[in-house]
Amino acid sequence: MGMVFGKIRVETPKHQVIHSTPHYEIRRYPPAVVAQVTYDPSQFGGDKDGGFAVLANYIGAFGKPQNTKPEKIAMTAPVITKTPESSGAKIAMTAPVVTKEEEKAVTMEFLLPEKYQRAEEAPEPVDKRVVIREEGERKYGVVRFGGVASEGVVAEKVERLKKELERDGYKVVGEFLLARYNPPWTLPPFRTNEVLIPIE
Repeated sequence: MGMVFGKIRVETPKHQVIHSTPHYEIRRYPPAVVAQVTYDPSQFGGDKDGGFAVLANYIGAFGKPQNTKPEKIAMTAPVITKTPESSGAKIAMTAPVVTKEEEKAVTMEFLLPEKYQRAEEAPEPVDKRVVIREEGERKYGVVRFGGVASEGVVAEKVERLKKELERDGYKVVGEFLLARYNPPWTLPPFRTNEVLIPIE
């Protein structure tokens, strides 16, 4: 992925910073085309990042691209993961109560390079788990942090950012996204992560 000590040398999404505070930024992102896969981590032995290989194969990050052209698609940063709202749906109570984090579906997204302006311009995936879709313009409250994006750290950042956004009069309109800019082998001090919360 062309990294030297965590310096990002791949295309990252253009955005406009509308407002900046010492704690967070409000950003507007233009429309984009994304490749995404939604999965239950238990399909990958409990690995929350199991979908990475599926998307990497689609773009041809480590070999022949798994798309119908086949066309190699440049890797971009960040890799985005989110837990779709639907998976947070309350399931009717039964006994015994078993709570397992792994049962939550995870959606992982790669942003496709800017040259793909519409979903149909992107090569069609061979693996039907990969979905190509268009995202419209969107607005987020964003906080950036280094180190490992562990669940505990992310939960804390999300909680604090939500509070700050609501305190400052922004309306939160969806679940948070986690954006990671470096490959997993990057040393923690050189990693860059962001939590993005969609706002109106």
